[in-house]
Amino acid sequence: MLGMKQYLIVTITRKGCTDCIVAASREAGAEGATIVYGRGTGIHEHKKIWGIPIEPEKELVLTIIPEEKLQSVRDAIVKAGELDKPGTGICFVVELKDLVGAVHQRT
Repeated sequence: MLGMKQYLIVTITRKGCTDCIVAASREAGAEGATIVYGRGTGIHEHKKIWGIPIEPEKELVLTIIPEEKLQSVRDAIVKAGELDKPGTGICFVVELKDLVGAVHQRT
């Protein structure tokens, strides 16, 4: 994969939002995504039931994308997940330096 810059878009959002995020990213040019389930401990997450703290469930969407599609896919994710609103989640991008196994993306 030398010479072909690849990026990882990491999206962390509340439970139940990943379907629309993945659909929007695919429409914008992504070939797929990996969804990971987790729990968050953000500063806005202090709900309790009978005095017991609830750990809010989160979903992570991991999307590997080539440089030429990066901005359009990232923008689609932000819009679909309403990530420009407080408390809805975050999205960040990491450049991948040594990618192995993405055979379908070879030119």
